[in-house]
Amino acid sequence: MLWLLTALLVFIFQTATILLLEFRNPYKTVAWLFILFCCPLIGFVVYYFVAQDYKARKKVRTQGSRLFQEIRPLIWSQASLVKRAGDMHSKDFQHQERLFNLLSHLSESPITGCNKSRVLTDGEETFGAMLAAMDKAEDHLHIQFYIFRDDDIGNRFKDIMVRKAKAGVKVRLLCDGFGSYRLGRRRGFIQELKEAGVEFHFFLPPLLAMIDRRINYRNHRKIIVVDGTKGFVGGLNVGDDYLGKYQKMGYWRDTHLEIEGDAVYFLQNVFLSDWKLASGERLSDPALFPKHQCEADEQVQIVSSGPDQDWNAIQEMCFGAITVAKKRIWITSPYFIPDQGIYEGLKTAAVSGVDVRIIIPLKADSRLVHLASLSYIEDLLLAGVKFYEYQKGFIHAKVMIVDDLMASVGTANMDMRSFFCNFELTAALFEQSSIDRLVKDFKEDMSQSHQIVTEEFQARPFLHKLAEVLCRMLSPLL
Repeated sequence: MLWLLTALLVFIFQTATILLLEFRNPYKTVAWLFILFCCPLIGFVVYYFVAQDYKARKKVRTQGSRLFQEIRPLIWSQASLVKRAGDMHSKDFQHQERLFNLLSHLSESPITGCNKSRVLTDGEETFGAMLAAMDKAEDHLHIQFYIFRDDDIGNRFKDIMVRKAKAGVKVRLLCDGFGSYRLGRRRGFIQELKEAGVEFHFFLPPLLAMIDRRINYRNHRKIIVVDGTKGFVGGLNVGDDYLGKYQKMGYWRDTHLEIEGDAVYFLQNVFLSDWKLASGERLSDPALFPKHQCEADEQVQIVSSGPDQDWNAIQEMCFGAITVAKKRIWITSPYFIPDQGIYEGLKTAAVSGVDVRIIIPLKADSRLVHLASLSYIEDLLLAGVKFYEYQKGFIHAKVMIVDDLMASVGTANMDMRSFFCNFELTAALFEQSSIDRLVKDFKEDMSQSHQIVTEEFQARPFLHKLAEVLCRMLSPLL
């Protein structure tokens, strides 16, 4: 009886600890209590190492802000900033004071007015543009990816980095420790980079992250900055699978963005902040933010978010845009696990007559995440949301289009991990030509998709529904 009483007291202590620490996040609380119920002791050990609140690290949280404060006067003096809703090109947006004010206060990146962007829609086109831009680097080359593979395309990137470093270009490469853990095993690949003069760091290597209780936080950003004047951001990592060379996934559909102009200053700032966290090196040389020739007037905003920030900027941006939609909300995301705010916002918009369409993959790269995604669909279908399953291959694009007001292309999925756990980055586009291009791509993707019919979806097997329910309980942690 004594051992039983002891076990009960230990279980009560574990439960009380989770409730006390996670009461502000009821969905995470349910997920952790479910894990604890299934694995009483092991679950609590996992919770201890995985669930550490990154925001509690005040020193870490303020490092990026300090770096930005050093650079801010330079950027503000050189960039063309949009300061009033009335200065937006879109006549519809000129009347969206609330949305403009929200976007202006979300992050350390305002809407900039002197940009040129190009939408890239597959691996061949995107990697071709990236490699061509990298080959022209003369001063510095900053590269950051969640996943970087030692394969054919990875070696093409490596060859250019090595050649440029030997030619005197300052080359810095940053990879996520979790996403690129296999690269860490290929010492020859990294050694060749370092011997050529490339500076390389992992962001939160798994062992360090485990010891430091930050294993749950991943840097999901994809950034390239060339000489401080041209940048890339979007969904593609570096690997042959993104070229459709992996038979399991087949054709890989993604969306990336090439940007020239003021917005690149803010891509650069995000990279430098992440570099400071990973390497300890503070880089604030004005030469990293050179003046550029303003050849276009597109309005673009770079929005970053992460567990080191006080605001969940990308989630707030999505929610704010959804709430003002009048005609359409079109979303493409490989993982659809919305938080309650986004979920209710989409549901309310659909019931109100807004055309809400969401494209998700038919073929999943994560069974657990796919099942969790399906668990959110039925109620939204009944509310009038239209879901489409992409059939041509695997769709990995992260795109949102709201009316003709704005669109976004970036690294963040429409899921709670991207909103609250990962370091993410997205570009908000306000130019009609950019929105029209993304609308065209969305319609093409719909033509390659099967629309989910409510009656057919409701008829799925009971065991499948049960698996969805279980995965949904864990969804805040997936």
